[in-house]
Amino acid sequence: MPDGSRGTKSRLWRWRSNPVRRHDDVVEAWIVLVMWTVVVVGGAIAGLVTAHAAHEVLARERADRHSVAAVLLTDVPQTRSAARGTDRALAKVSWTADDGATRTGRTLVGTGLHSGSTVTVWLDPRGALTTEPTGPTEAAVESALFGFAAAAALSGLAFGAGALFRWELDRRRLARWAKEWEQVGPRWNQTTG
Repeated sequence: MPDGSRGTKSRLWRWRSNPVRRHDDVVEAWIVLVMWTVVVVGGAIAGLVTAHAAHEVLARERADRHSVAAVLLTDVPQTRSAARGTDRALAKVSWTADDGATRTGRTLVGTGLHSGSTVTVWLDPRGALTTEPTGPTEAAVESALFGFAAAAALSGLAFGAGALFRWELDRRRLARWAKEWEQVGPRWNQTTG
């Protein structure tokens, strides 16, 4: 018999009918099959659905928000860690709304700017200040990460549930073996002859 078919038979031994196969072995085989089906199929579906939903939300965010030019009303001092180019601070700004009215508000701007400087701010559909939307590349990466996290979470739950059911089966088997040993064990201590 070739090694390949022998390995397959040994992996599927719980499915074959044989005199030493217990009911718990069949139950365990079904648990493992369901667990792996949920991990592979369910994980793929959960990951794809979550990634698609996240991508849609981020695309809608990009479509809804728009940028306008605003004028700084206060100085934004330079900070020590601003040399890395990542520091931002809250500052008061003024901008012209779509209806022509002048509005003021506080938003995050780069540090080291002086009053009167022009900055770009982002507005939501109501015209309120908001954050810059996620760009298409970052949105694709974030969507993929959300999808991966959803797939991993579902897979973790499936593995956990499978392990819990298998642990309970093992506990039941050990209890049955202990009970059987109580009946058989004393016979082994008897001497013959």
